[in-house]
Amino acid sequence: MIETLPTYVSWIFVLTTVLAVAIYLYAVWEVSRQQLFVFLTASVLVFLLGLQAALAFNDFYLVNTIPPRFPLAPLPATIILLILFFAFARKGVSVKSLQILTLLSVVRVPVEFILLWLYRNGQVPELMTFEGRNFDILAGLTAPIVAWVAFRGGKINCPLLIVWNLLSFGLLLNIITNAILSLETPFQQFAFDQPNRGVLYFPFIWLPAIVVPVIFTSHVVSLWQLLKRKTDITIQWT
Repeated sequence: MIETLPTYVSWIFVLTTVLAVAIYLYAVWEVSRQQLFVFLTASVLVFLLGLQAALAFNDFYLVNTIPPRFPLAPLPATIILLILFFAFARKGVSVKSLQILTLLSVVRVPVEFILLWLYRNGQVPELMTFEGRNFDILAGLTAPIVAWVAFRGGKINCPLLIVWNLLSFGLLLNIITNAILSLETPFQQFAFDQPNRGVLYFPFIWLPAIVVPVIFTSHVVSLWQLLKRKTDITIQWT
């Protein structure tokens, strides 16, 4: 826990994480409405929420080791979520699930304000906020607009969705890169005066361990389906 940080910041982030997980599970349900898919995905996320919280409480990620321990935060969720999605959604996903996956990015708006609060409390560098090099908030602000425009009248605007997903994915990769290179590791390249420490504490460890993998998966799955649609029409309204 970060003792100098106002309690409401932690609570807002916890609620944001719960919202991200809930929206993602809703999208998973709408993919094929297979209870096993939803159960396995929910079980994995709940288990990782608990595991990553326990590790953060015990300062697991604060120990400077070679190789760094930080990859153990985002990789498990990212790999498992992608495996589950492609295992259960080989025939494609519904239009509604694509729309929900697009709307999922709205959680990036509160995340950006949380990063700003962490910066002003000396826990992350300025470059990780929208006052620095992080423009990820644009994906969150445009998500509801794109979700409305791209799915009007029972049709899908594939070009719009592809462009938006590519740009939003690029914004996500930008902040991931800057965040990793700002950590206090042998590979640190940025922010030596105020490194990235805040996301290594509970509950903010859930940002790289849960929220980012969920958003990352949403873009990968959406782009896979949208590009696949060009040669194999598998998207149906349900």
